[in-house]
Amino acid sequence: MSNPGAPTLQPLNPDEEALVRALGQVMHVLPRAIDADMVGDRQLPLTEYTALMNLSEAPERRMRMHELAALCHLSLSGMTRTIIRLETLGLVKRERCEEDARGWNAVLTDAGFARLEESWPSHLAAVRRRFLQHFEGFDLAELARAFQRAGTAEPTR
Repeated sequence: MSNPGAPTLQPLNPDEEALVRALGQVMHVLPRAIDADMVGDRQLPLTEYTALMNLSEAPERRMRMHELAALCHLSLSGMTRTIIRLETLGLVKRERCEEDARGWNAVLTDAGFARLEESWPSHLAAVRRRFLQHFEGFDLAELARAFQRAGTAEPTR
């Protein structure tokens, strides 16, 4: 069925098609590759590293579980499982929210911050090797802005 007022859709040209497919591959492969490098270095898995990193940047190193889940691109249940693992290692503690007794905060412990610092060189090396080295000569600030726009923009019609 055609909509007389709708714009005519143009097929992707070969460069556009290649970019879309390559992005899909990067989104799938890159986190797994960085995770494998970090685990191979006997450091934190990427999911746990990302949770600790976001907590380290939060005021008082504390964050609502649902906010942390959103920043880590995990479901709330996935984030809860991650935080429970980190809690058993003494890297994070969970506390009831003072302003909302139903909610929980994840709080980074001193041991968690130390573990994050210990894992940072492995993460940095993996990110440089697996991702950034492929963008030498590119305007990284412009590329970052384009990714941010694509990741947050509302669809336009």
